[in-house]
Amino acid sequence: MPTVLTLTVASAFGLAIVAPLLAGRGRAALLTAAIAGLLALFLVTLAQPMLSGGEVLRETTSWAPSLGVDLDFALDGLGLLFALLVLGIGALVFIYSSSYLGAHPERGRFGAMLALFMGSMLGLVLADNLLLLYVFWSLTSLTSYLLIGFDHDKAASRSAALQALLITVAGELALLAGLLLLADAAGSTSLSVVLAAGPTVTADPRYPVILGLILIGAFTKSAQVPFHGWLPGAMAAPTPVSAYLHSATMVKAGVFLLARLSPALSGTDAWTVGLVAVGGTTMVMGSVIALRADDLKQVLAYSTVAALGTIVLLLGLDTELGITAALVFLLGHALYKGALFLATGSIDHETGTRAISRLGGVARSMPLTAVGILLASASMAGLIPFLGFIGKELAYDAAMHVDSTAMIVVFAAVTASALLTVAVAVTLARLSAGKATEAVAHAHEAPPRLWLPPLILASAGLAVGLAPALLAGPLISAAVGSVVGESTTVKLALWHGINAVLVASLLTLAVGVVLAFARPVYLRTTRFVEAGGRLGPQRWFSALGRGTVRVATGQTRLIQDGHLRHYIATSFLTAAVLVGAALLRAGTIPLGTWDMTIRPHEVGVAIAIVVAAFAAVRARSRMEAVAALGVVGYGVAIMYLFFSAPDLAITQVLIETLTVIIFVLVLHALPRSAAFDRQRTSIPAMVAAIAAGATMTLLTLSAMQDRPFGEVSTYYIANSVPEARGENVVNVILVDFRALDTLGEITVLTLAALGVYALIRLRSGSRADH
Repeated sequence: MPTVLTLTVASAFGLAIVAPLLAGRGRAALLTAAIAGLLALFLVTLAQPMLSGGEVLRETTSWAPSLGVDLDFALDGLGLLFALLVLGIGALVFIYSSSYLGAHPERGRFGAMLALFMGSMLGLVLADNLLLLYVFWSLTSLTSYLLIGFDHDKAASRSAALQALLITVAGELALLAGLLLLADAAGSTSLSVVLAAGPTVTADPRYPVILGLILIGAFTKSAQVPFHGWLPGAMAAPTPVSAYLHSATMVKAGVFLLARLSPALSGTDAWTVGLVAVGGTTMVMGSVIALRADDLKQVLAYSTVAALGTIVLLLGLDTELGITAALVFLLGHALYKGALFLATGSIDHETGTRAISRLGGVARSMPLTAVGILLASASMAGLIPFLGFIGKELAYDAAMHVDSTAMIVVFAAVTASALLTVAVAVTLARLSAGKATEAVAHAHEAPPRLWLPPLILASAGLAVGLAPALLAGPLISAAVGSVVGESTTVKLALWHGINAVLVASLLTLAVGVVLAFARPVYLRTTRFVEAGGRLGPQRWFSALGRGTVRVATGQTRLIQDGHLRHYIATSFLTAAVLVGAALLRAGTIPLGTWDMTIRPHEVGVAIAIVVAAFAAVRARSRMEAVAALGVVGYGVAIMYLFFSAPDLAITQVLIETLTVIIFVLVLHALPRSAAFDRQRTSIPAMVAAIAAGATMTLLTLSAMQDRPFGEVSTYYIANSVPEARGENVVNVILVDFRALDTLGEITVLTLAALGVYALIRLRSGSRADH
């Protein structure tokens, strides 16, 4: 019986069905989804008191018991933190979208895809099975592809969606291999068992491979160097998508995976070096580019890349303080970055531009939106008393407590990223001040559903910062306890006295403010970044795409020459070479050691088949060739009868009759074939035919000589009646023992029939129009 976690995940997918049905009622579809998200948020929040004590809520719902597949969900502190972000920010994004899309004709489709993503992300953070986690992980990539490419009539949207899909799916393949190896090393696919088997996993000789594959999957999803190029490109998506997927949820899936699997994979130098090196590089690189960007969404995208790098670096420190800093920083970032993305959408909606150089004085025309930007920017800069300040102090504290000679490098990277982030935040805040620019002067305040969600998110960052011990303390404590594997109490506070951390934070703030006001100088002195960007991952991706097209074009020109006889000869020769090589390697080519009895009537039919085959080759007309091939087919049907297979004989007769009729009807209507050199074409065809025939003969004789799986036929015969209630063994094999294979064949035929039907309708429609 499904329980609360299963129903919560299922309800999100149910919204995907409801949203298109309500699309005709205006904004009702998206508002209904928002209400459902808030209700699910309330249900999940009820579990918080229990989880703060270190308990875990587990549920197992039988899905396919005959296959041993269940839906295993678990809610612990880490899952609760991410579930609250997924549901809370998701509900606000649905409210925002109800006004942002307005009367868009595809709002029902948008709501359905957004609900599918919410359900996928929720299932990911609640999954208690590695395979189930991977299923939801893959669904997030698919749904994000659909959302990024929502405006599919625009080439930029299609290109960005394809880039995001290819990069994240490539990471998924690596992740799948890593998870399977991890499950094998731990002896179970249950996530709970895997996390408890940490020492066993790290001691496994395959650990470096497991870790590398899983890190590739996490890094591609969370836009770490060198896989970060897809995230800025994904800003072609509508603003609600950018706010939800690319600041608060999907890009956090990678860091969630790292935190979730930390008990099983951490504790080694490979873990620490890998995460700190990649996270630190990503953090600094993203911050440097963010301050150079002029498009608001690009600024937020690259600053998000920097924030993700910071979280990865903090998790890589492999200390309780580092994990605490990572999760607090993650929560603060989700709040202020979601607010900034939504506010950017409101500005773009009202002014028609996102260029920083054309924006200014937003507070004069859009005061409520400006308040949201100021609050979120203050949290991003790390001002007291915002949650961002606490997250920044914890990051500094964690960097200062690195117990190695790398402490200076880690601290320097955190400091550089922090001061650049302050400069970006100040640059964003300055948009609200000063005289209104021409683009802003004619704007007016956005509707309430556009300014309220960013204001709520930005205010939440302030509220949690004012009362961190009350609002965030229990949540962060439970999440950190889930990662470290034991009950932990995290004490969050705004004031810890005057210490090195506070001094570093204040110095960063001061230098960042100066850098923001000196941004023109910064842009001139960092022009080299543009040259590096031209050689960056975006260019790699474009070059890879062009290279793939060129290779495909050359391959097509070489192989697809338009002659059917060449295709058939190539297929036969390839099969002959591959099968012949396998027979030689296995040493199973029969050399007269088989034992068989040939009866006179079988010899007669065989001679008839051979003569008909030669007649088909030597035929001077198409009809003669068809008649000769018909004799070959009917001869095979007679052979089936000789070997007690009447059902196969009947099938062969029916197929052969139908084939001959179709050949006659079609070939009769064709024009006379062009003259060609029979000598030049018949010799290669003869070589291909002899090679294929000889290979099949040797393969058949080899199978008769060596029967390693003889018991399979015995099993079918023995179980045909008692298990499947059928006396025709062949039918039982097709319908029962190979049911899924047969279902696949039926599905293929059905799709082919639908394609033929569509072509017929298209042709008839064209005639009617004509």
